[in-house]
Amino acid sequence: MLIFFAILSFVSTFLGGLTGLRYKDKLHIILGFTAGVLLAVVAFDIFPEIIELVGLLQINPIGPMIALVLGFLVFHISEKMLLIHHAQEDEYGEHKHPSVGVASALALAGHSFLDGVGIGLGFQVSSAIGVLVAIAVISHDFADGLNTVTLALVHKNSTKKAISLLILDALAPVLGVISTRFFSLPDNLLVIYLGFFAGFLLYIGASEILPEAHSKHSSVGTILMTILGIVSIFFVSQVI
Repeated sequence: MLIFFAILSFVSTFLGGLTGLRYKDKLHIILGFTAGVLLAVVAFDIFPEIIELVGLLQINPIGPMIALVLGFLVFHISEKMLLIHHAQEDEYGEHKHPSVGVASALALAGHSFLDGVGIGLGFQVSSAIGVLVAIAVISHDFADGLNTVTLALVHKNSTKKAISLLILDALAPVLGVISTRFFSLPDNLLVIYLGFFAGFLLYIGASEILPEAHSKHSSVGTILMTILGIVSIFFVSQVI
């Protein structure tokens, strides 16, 4: 099952990049839905699992909450330092150099690798957690592929190089999933991981994907798609 989700993450990332080459102005609906999926996975699956593990292991809940804040801040700070957030690229017109696009795309590939690690560790907690984390990651990988291509092209890289970077980004979560076959975490560290990963998903959903969905095409339709994403994961989480 892990390999199946790894392949889906590759496909999602690659399709996101290809779509970014052709239909960037029509992606707000998909991004709105994706943001809802990410937020719902945190609210309806990861948080309840953290609460259950805290009670079962009888550990201080402040630990996973600190990890959540760190997860949010680590990705926020790294993104701002590496210019990943492309929603404000117009402000940096005079700084469009190919090396910046490559560096940003490589940073995205690094965080895609962590996405794959997240899927693998999710399955170490339970199959249900693994499936829902995989759904969240695969949904967000579409936006990752889009971002990789956009960042490469906006900094004057060739289409050929953009596609090469896209392939690297698409392979990264697969390698992340495979890496978790060689190590496992004890329960007390898994709950810390869940907190950290929740912070990461909250940041990606609320601070990156959702604002991007509304940056050019804010509409009732986009809002409704976000709500649909939330409702969909709520029902999935009740079934799994």
